[in-house]
Amino acid sequence: MEGKVYLVGAGPGDYKLITLKGLECIRKSDVIVYDRLANSNYLKEAKPDCEFIYAGKESSNHVLSQEDINKIISDKAKEGKVVTRLKGGDPYVFGRGGEEAEILVNEGIDFEVIPGITSAIGGLCYAGIPITHRDHASSFHVITGHLRDDQSKTINWNALANNKGTLVFLMGVSNLESISNNLIKEGKDKNTPVALISWATRHNQRVVTTNLENVYEVAKNENVKSPTLIVVGSVVELREKLNFFEKKPLFGKNIIVTRSRTQNSILVEKINDLGGNPIEIPTIKTEKIENNLVLETEIKEISKYTYLILTSKNGVDIFFDKLSEMGLDCRVLSNLKICAVGSSTSDELKKRGIIADIVPKRFVAESLYEELEKKINKEDKVLIPRAQNARDYLVNKLSEICTVKEVHTYRTVVDTNRKEKILDILNSKEIDYITFTSSSTVKNFIEIIGRENINLLGGIKVISIGPITGDTINDLGIGCYKESDVCTVNGVVDTIIRDC
Repeated sequence: MEGKVYLVGAGPGDYKLITLKGLECIRKSDVIVYDRLANSNYLKEAKPDCEFIYAGKESSNHVLSQEDINKIISDKAKEGKVVTRLKGGDPYVFGRGGEEAEILVNEGIDFEVIPGITSAIGGLCYAGIPITHRDHASSFHVITGHLRDDQSKTINWNALANNKGTLVFLMGVSNLESISNNLIKEGKDKNTPVALISWATRHNQRVVTTNLENVYEVAKNENVKSPTLIVVGSVVELREKLNFFEKKPLFGKNIIVTRSRTQNSILVEKINDLGGNPIEIPTIKTEKIENNLVLETEIKEISKYTYLILTSKNGVDIFFDKLSEMGLDCRVLSNLKICAVGSSTSDELKKRGIIADIVPKRFVAESLYEELEKKINKEDKVLIPRAQNARDYLVNKLSEICTVKEVHTYRTVVDTNRKEKILDILNSKEIDYITFTSSSTVKNFIEIIGRENINLLGGIKVISIGPITGDTINDLGIGCYKESDVCTVNGVVDTIIRDC
C-alpha cells in the first residue's frame, strides 16, 4: 500500500479553529508529526495506535531539524503509512510547508495540503484587532520577523514604512528592536500604534499595546516572550472596542476536570467555549462487566418488574446495548415505569426513544427515594442496573418497601497512571479551580495523589457538583469551596462563573 502525507494547518491555537478536513486527516493518520504551536488536544482525536512524533520548532530550540522532519515524513510514507504533518497556523504561511511539499514531490510521495487559519489573521481577531478596516487599512502585509543576520537587508523597509496597510510580523520578538528602528528610520511615524499578542487565541493570550518608538522597551519591561505577533498600524486602536475573547467569563482560568475521560467532553467543551483552560485529569476508568449473565437473566424476566431505575449515562448505554445484543428493543419495557437520576441519564434515554417517567428535581438518590416512597408498595419489583461500587442508599431504602434487584453492569477503577504529572500540575500553583462530579472522583483523586499531598490543594477552589460529593470532599479533609445549586455540569460551570 502506498503512503500519503497531509500537510495540515492546525490554526492559531484555539481547539475549535481547525478545519473539518484537518480533523479528518488527524483521525485517519498512522503517524502525526506535530509542532509546538499546534494544540496538543488534537492528538486525542487520533486512532489508539497512532504514532506521535514531536518536532518542537521553538525559536532557537528545535527538537528536530527541518532536515530530520523532511526525512521522517518521507520515510514513514514510504512504509505505506498515512502521515499528518500538523503545523500551527497555515502550512504555507512561514510554516516551511512549501519546502516539505517540494521534498515529497521529489521523492514521488503523494500529498495534500490542508490550509489553516493563520495567526496573522485569527490571532489579531481574538485580540480585538481587525487586520483591515475601511477607516484604517485597506491592505495588510505579513512579514517574517525571524530574520537571519543577512536577511534584514533583503526586506524593503522603505516600502513597509511608507505603506498605509497593517503590518504583521510573525516570530519577531527577538528582532523587535531592529524592526522598530528600521521602520522609524525609513519614515514610519514613531507614534504608530503597536500590539504584541502572545499565545494568540488561547486561554493564556496576553496583549500589550504601545507605540512604535517605545515597543522594544515596553516588551522588555513586560517580559514579552515568543510566540508573539507584532502588529503595527492604526487598527490596533480598535482593540479596546472589539476585544471579545478576553471578556469571556472564564478567560484565563485554569480548571481541573476529574471525570472519566469518556464523560469529560461536555464539561471540557463548556469551559473551552467560555475562555477557560480545562485540564483533564481523569480519576476513574469505566470497565463494562463482560459476559454479564445476571443482566441477561433479568432482561429475560423483565416482565416481572414494575420499575426500572437507571442512575447514569453509562448504565443506560450498557443496559440498552445488552437489549440490542439479545435481539430486543425498548418495547419490552412497556410495562415498566422508568426512573432516571440526573439530566445526563434522562437525556441519554431520550436518544433511545424513551422519556423517563420520573426524574427527581435533585439529581441524587435521596431525591428519587423521596418521590418513589409515595408511589411504590410491597407488590412492586424494582430493577436497578448500575455500577458495582455505587452507594447503597437507594437499594437499602427501597428494599424496606418492596423487592429490589440490583445488577452490576460496570465498575469504576482508579486510573493511577498519571500521578507524577498530576503532582507537577498541582505544584505549578497555576490552578484556579478543581471540579468533582461524584464522590468516587474525589476518593480516587486522593488515592492517586496520596493523602500526604492533600495540602497541594490549598489555594485551589474546590467545586462540587452537589451535596453528596461536597460531603465527601469535606470528610476527606479537602474543604469544599462551593457546591453547585443544580447537580449538573451546567450547574458546576455556573457556580464557577458566579465566583469569577
